[in-house]
Amino acid sequence: MRITQDKIDAFSKEELNLAKFARVLSHPARLAILRILAEKKACICGEIVSELPLAQSTVSEHLRELKMAGLIRGETEGPSVCYCIDYENLNSFFKDLTEFGSLLGKGCFDENCCK
Repeated sequence: MRITQDKIDAFSKEELNLAKFARVLSHPARLAILRILAEKKACICGEIVSELPLAQSTVSEHLRELKMAGLIRGETEGPSVCYCIDYENLNSFFKDLTEFGSLLGKGCFDENCCK
C-alpha cells in the first residue's frame, strides 16, 4: 500500500525513518545478510550467496533493499560489488528506535488502564 505525499507529510522524519528500517528488517533473509556482514567484520563480495539457501537473484534483491534503506553500502570492485554494514546509519536507527521505545515505555502501567 502506497501513502500519498500529503499523508507522508503528516509524519515526522523519525517516524518515516523508523518505518523504513522496520520494513526492511522485517524479512529474515535481510536479517541473515546483516548477521553475515557483522560476523565477517569486513566488506564481502560473493560469499553472501553461498551462505544463504536462496538464489543469487533473490539475494541481490535483498541486498538492494538493504542498500536503499541505508543499512549497507556497496562498492564496486572489478566485476563484483562488495557489501558492508553502514554503521553510521545503523547506529542512527538504533538511537531513534531507543528513543521511540523509551517514549512507549512511559505509558500507563496500571493493569486496569486499557480494559
